[in-house]
Amino acid sequence: MPNKISIPFTIYPLLLVILSTIAVRKVVAQNTLHVISDWKEYRHQVKNDPSKKMVELSTFIPGIVYDLRYATTNNFMKRKMYPAKTDVTYLRLPAAEALKKVQEELATTGLGLKIFDAYRPYSVTVHFWELIKDERYVANPAKGSGHNRGIAVDLTIIDLKSGIELDMGTGFDNFTDTAHSNFQHLDKKVIENRKLLRSLMEKNGFKVLDTEWWHFFIPGSDRYEVLDLPFKKFKNHS
Repeated sequence: MPNKISIPFTIYPLLLVILSTIAVRKVVAQNTLHVISDWKEYRHQVKNDPSKKMVELSTFIPGIVYDLRYATTNNFMKRKMYPAKTDVTYLRLPAAEALKKVQEELATTGLGLKIFDAYRPYSVTVHFWELIKDERYVANPAKGSGHNRGIAVDLTIIDLKSGIELDMGTGFDNFTDTAHSNFQHLDKKVIENRKLLRSLMEKNGFKVLDTEWWHFFIPGSDRYEVLDLPFKKFKNHS
């Protein structure tokens, strides 16, 4: 029997980085999408337009709670898509400022926001696509996404005292009609909870994605470049 080739477990993260880098270059080469992967270029963009600054949400918004699913295996992919110890997430300054207003209004009633995901490096979107290749569930990297641009956020409402999520009818990353933002065949309380989240987000300039009650974004995506900078880069320069 031929010998089996074994690869040390520690090699797999390195292989993932290499393969993701190759995939990113392939996608970018096939399209005109501009992806910023150089820190100096990002800083130059921010210098010219301070509104493009990426803001760490838990630092900027007191009381906000994280449940960063893609840094765990508790997501629809059943694997870690971010480094395991990722404990930060980011949005562009205007989106962060708008989200802060939502949090402040909710806090007056003992409620608050829980963040599932916000900024997503472009290479992660490419990796999603390599595994799924279905625009119903993941963004096509040929276009880039609001998450890659730092203007989209996945979130829900929690009770600040207990930490319990309000009932929204489905969990995060549920790919059924029930998760659609205009789905109405739900309990009255669920509809009220979704309406509360949506009304406060829209009041502060966000728009909801039709197929995901938890996904909101600020308009004007063409103003913001797609980013492929790791979380640790922002964290180390904050």
